[in-house]
Amino acid sequence: MSSIRRRGRAVKLGANSSSSSSSSYLLPALAFGVPVGIYSLFLGLSAVPFFQRHFLYAHKINTLLWNDVNKPESWGFAQNQVTPFNLKTADDQSIYAWHILPLPLYGQHEAQLIAQPTGFCEDITQTVNFKLLNEDPTSQLIVYLHGNAGHVAQAIRPASYHALTDTSKFHVLAIDYRGFGHSTGSPTEPGLVLDASAAVDWAMKVAGVSADRIVVLGQSLGTAVASGVAESFAKQGIDFAGVILVAGFSSLPTMLSGYSIAGWVPVLAPLRASPWLLRQAMTLVVDKWLSADRLRETVRTVRGRDGKLNLQLVHAKNDWDIPCHEDDKLFAAAVSGLREMDDSTLAEEKASRTVTRDEDSFVATWEEGGVTIRQELYPHGGHNDIMYYAPVSLAVMRAFGVLDTTDS
Repeated sequence: MSSIRRRGRAVKLGANSSSSSSSSYLLPALAFGVPVGIYSLFLGLSAVPFFQRHFLYAHKINTLLWNDVNKPESWGFAQNQVTPFNLKTADDQSIYAWHILPLPLYGQHEAQLIAQPTGFCEDITQTVNFKLLNEDPTSQLIVYLHGNAGHVAQAIRPASYHALTDTSKFHVLAIDYRGFGHSTGSPTEPGLVLDASAAVDWAMKVAGVSADRIVVLGQSLGTAVASGVAESFAKQGIDFAGVILVAGFSSLPTMLSGYSIAGWVPVLAPLRASPWLLRQAMTLVVDKWLSADRLRETVRTVRGRDGKLNLQLVHAKNDWDIPCHEDDKLFAAAVSGLREMDDSTLAEEKASRTVTRDEDSFVATWEEGGVTIRQELYPHGGHNDIMYYAPVSLAVMRAFGVLDTTDS
């Protein structure tokens, strides 16, 4: 090993000193460069509609390899309480669905129901389950529109079906959108609205359930789908018993600008340092899901023909996926369908119609003509668990007129 005499002392040079110096620069560079590189790759792929839709809908992320959705008993349902079947869309896609009987009704007809074949049903109209829905002029049906990823029986979804049907008289029709689970096709914004519309059409035209006995319930992505369905049917002069949006968002580009996956992996938030760059990225979002605009138009349409709309917004304060202030935007947009006002006037009016329960919860209710717009902030439940918490079941009961809502 060589050395250099510098100002009277020897300085040793060798592999160790150069390696240490290189490492001191390399490690921070890697620590910064690798995440930036991965994020840049993600943004680049997201600009391609094919990849963007896979990221957004996550429809291929499911448990079908080890879960058989044609055996609903695996999720705690009684034998033949659930009928798996397919329905057709206007553009000839095959949509996988579950019809779930309310458990009290099931118990009254258990022997007949158990006597039927189990599993996937080729013709649901031949089942006792269908007849119990179709032949009862008082039957009430929830059209359940789930969020992204998974399938009809994944994650918290079965638990939420149980919460809605275990002690009530409510039927549930839950669907997998195109490209999800066993449904055909690939997801797009117009396609998902067609899928949900097909479920509503099946309920009204095949099962014979009138619109005033149907509640459209959406969660997360499902709120955007439900908003599209509400707008479409409102323009046809059809009013549902209620439209319930749980963990909703105003528009996809706006939501993505502050969205973090699981609450900590940012999507477009890093681009907020450059407003121009963020605006450019937002223009590349293919499926816009402009729910706020759709709710405004729905309210305006219903009010214009003196129809009825029961719109309920439910959000958990501790939702780390979609911030609860997104519901404020949806509420404001819906109210603007009744009357235009500036932000300060709306804030004052809303405050006068708000009941504060504690620092983390409130209920704001705006009633005008046949339109009721209700926003509830609940302290608990996060993004998903809220679906089997009391506020959602109460919202359904309220929509079906089971509750006296004079003080809520």
